[in-house]
Amino acid sequence: MDLSEATWPDAAAVDTDLAVLPVGSTEQHGPHAPLGTDVLTAEAVARAGADAYEDEVVVAPAVPVGVAEEHRQFAGTLWVSEDTFRDYVRETVASLAHHGWDRVVVVNGHGGNVDALREVCGQITRHDDAYAVPFTWFDAVDAHDMGHGGPVETSLLWHTDPDSVDESRLEAAAEDGADGWGEWVEGVNLTYDTVEFSENGVVGDPREASAERGDALLDEASEALATVLSRVATRER
Repeated sequence: MDLSEATWPDAAAVDTDLAVLPVGSTEQHGPHAPLGTDVLTAEAVARAGADAYEDEVVVAPAVPVGVAEEHRQFAGTLWVSEDTFRDYVRETVASLAHHGWDRVVVVNGHGGNVDALREVCGQITRHDDAYAVPFTWFDAVDAHDMGHGGPVETSLLWHTDPDSVDESRLEAAAEDGADGWGEWVEGVNLTYDTVEFSENGVVGDPREASAERGDALLDEASEALATVLSRVATRER
C-alpha cells in the first residue's frame, strides 16, 4: 500500500507491521539526468520490491533531501546536515511505528546517505520501539560501473522514467565527466567536492546506458529487496 495514495481508513485496515521508506537526494546528476534521480530510483525500487514481496507492505513517501553538500556548486542541489537527516529519518520511522508498522527497511538511492543511515538505523533499533535496516539499491545489484549520473543510474531512469533523461546531452555529459570518483593517493581521497574532479558532475559514461539494462537492474534490485523484507518480517527482535 502506497501511503501517499491511500486514505486513512485504508491505512488503518492494512494488516502488516512491515514498511519501506525510500530516501534519496535532490542533487545534480550531470546535464542529462534530473536533480531528483536518487529519489526517483529509490521510489521505483521500493515499489517494485514491495510488489515482489507478494504480501502487504506499507510504502511511505520518500525523503527527498539528503546528505549532499559535495554537489553544492551545481545549481539546484539541496542538502541538509547529517544530524538533520538522521533526525528526519528517525522521526519518520517513529511515526510509522506509532501506527504499528515497526519493521522498516529504508530504501536508499544516494551514496552520501549511506553512513548516516547505518548509524541512525542502529540507534532506532537499539533505543526506539522499532526495527530498521538500510538497503542501498545499487549495492544489491551488478553496479561495478555505478559512477554518478553514469550508466547504472541512467539505465534505471531510462526504464522507469524515460522522459526524465535528456538524450541530446549524453555526449556532453560523457566528454566533460570523470572516469572515477575523486583523486586518490595511497588509498586517500584528496577531494571533498565533486567539482574538483568532474567539470559537469558526471562520473562514468552515460552513453553506455540502456532501458534494457534498467529493466534488468530493477528486477535484480526488487528481488533483493523482497528477500530482505522476508527476513525482516520474520526476524526475532
